[in-house]
Amino acid sequence: MLTILGFAMIATFLVLIMMKKMSPIAALVLIPALFCVFVGKGAHLGDYVLDGVTDLAPTAAMLMFAIVYFGVMIDVGLFDPIVRGILKFCKADPMRIVVGTAVLAAIVSLDGDGSTTFMITVSAMYPLYKRLKMSLVVMTGVAAMANGVMNTLPWGGPTARAATALKLDASDIFVPMIPALLVGLLFVFVLSYVLGVRERRRLGVLTLDDVLEEEKETETVLVGSGGSGDGKVSMNKGGTAVAGGAGSGTDAPEGAENSADSGDDGFQGLDPNRATLRPKLYWFNALLTVSLLTAMIMEWLPIPVLFLIGAALVLSVNFPHIPDQKARLAAHADNVLNVSGMVFAAAVFTGVLQGTGMVDHMAKWMVDVIPGSMGPHMALVTGILSLPLTYFMSNDGFYFGVLPVLAEAGAAHGVTPLEMARASLVGQPLHMSSPLVPAVYVLVGMAKVEFGDHTKFVVKWAALTCLVILGAGMLFGII
Repeated sequence: MLTILGFAMIATFLVLIMMKKMSPIAALVLIPALFCVFVGKGAHLGDYVLDGVTDLAPTAAMLMFAIVYFGVMIDVGLFDPIVRGILKFCKADPMRIVVGTAVLAAIVSLDGDGSTTFMITVSAMYPLYKRLKMSLVVMTGVAAMANGVMNTLPWGGPTARAATALKLDASDIFVPMIPALLVGLLFVFVLSYVLGVRERRRLGVLTLDDVLEEEKETETVLVGSGGSGDGKVSMNKGGTAVAGGAGSGTDAPEGAENSADSGDDGFQGLDPNRATLRPKLYWFNALLTVSLLTAMIMEWLPIPVLFLIGAALVLSVNFPHIPDQKARLAAHADNVLNVSGMVFAAAVFTGVLQGTGMVDHMAKWMVDVIPGSMGPHMALVTGILSLPLTYFMSNDGFYFGVLPVLAEAGAAHGVTPLEMARASLVGQPLHMSSPLVPAVYVLVGMAKVEFGDHTKFVVKWAALTCLVILGAGMLFGII
């Protein structure tokens, strides 16, 4: 019964948010609360929620101060050279921009933290997508898939969990998987190229000068991008094509392009005249950011503490006057509230799943339905199961609860724990878009994309990426 209710709860949540019948925050809170009552454990709802909140509180704190930190860094111009450099290289070609998004996300993912990756990637790329009227779900989908492949790094989490659960060395799991993961990453780049070509056909190609001057020359084309758009291409004074359609329907509200200093207009990365720029402090801000990321990778302090200190430093140095600090905090309050609120709402969902025992029953059922004849192929089975299981449950639940059971079944048929551990990493590109992953709310929140739109777009491509990695692993004899 708990198995059926668990799957029903997840399915209800996904259907309602994809059909936009409920907001993600409301669905994350109300649906598990209702199912908790159905299970007959409504009296324990408070305990389940508090347990979930306790587990996710450090993540919420980290996100709150990280958003403030990177938001202020956008304000002061730290990412302006990156944005302009990418734009010059891409020549405002949508295809190159989408590929650039994947490359940037993959590179930044080397720090091992998905939230940081998404904040930096969206901060750098969002202005370009908005200016060119490109589909924002393409940006979030490509970034999530690239980060999902890179999330398998030993310091990223899944590999370390698999090694701990099966008492193996992380390097023995990861190093042989590198060829398969590289194939997966290459597939993400190829997919980005295909998606970029599709965007290019829809929008046309601009030049750098066109993009920087478009508000003056094509104001009537650019204002009012909140609707679905028709994808037409208009001509500016110089006769160069200028994109005129919004495409995805997930852009910022109408008129956001003309918000000069709202803090969330998404154009600060390209506005060379905004009052918040601090060019004299550029190298201080760059050194502070590098030091912060280094400290995070080296684990000198807990990540929430690092971003708390970093946010305090960057505000104090760049905006020494208290009214200016309050203005910057107010400018980024929407993002902070949306993301942290989503994390705490997700705590209700995960708390009920774990507290009621639904997740345990779901995992046991998945293992029990595996036919005995599949025993010699348990690595393949594990790789396939990693897609839905890491999507519907946390990495902790999968690697510490399900993987050991699967590994025991595989061992009985001569499948080594190393093969099982490597196969368990296959589902990570899909896992990074799971509603149970806090980082995905940073991605969609900062990109101003509906979670349901992101899910509908990315699931099929992320699942295909997972299967490509699995196929490459089998081809190379790794799995």
